[in-house]
Amino acid sequence: MTISSTIKDNEALLQIDGRVDTNTSPQLQSAILNAFQRSSRLVLDFAKVPYISSAGLRALLIGQKTANSKRAVMELIHVSPTVMTILQSVGFADILTIR
Repeated sequence: MTISSTIKDNEALLQIDGRVDTNTSPQLQSAILNAFQRSSRLVLDFAKVPYISSAGLRALLIGQKTANSKRAVMELIHVSPTVMTILQSVGFADILTIR
């Protein structure tokens, strides 16, 4: 998995490319937390994420909790139908902002 980061006008964009699983979720979690240190709005582009595991879901949950505690915003965009099915099946579609 690779993550490209762009920050513009207090908005961070993380473009994730690859599977988010046990091996790569620490990298995603770190990128999310670092982005919230520099901005109050975070957009995660999931266009190139074919799969997310429970470890990846944990990284998203930590990101959402961080956003809530900082009164910041975290959004997911371009979520594939496969990943969306996973998010819906565990109830994350209700707690994450997905557009």
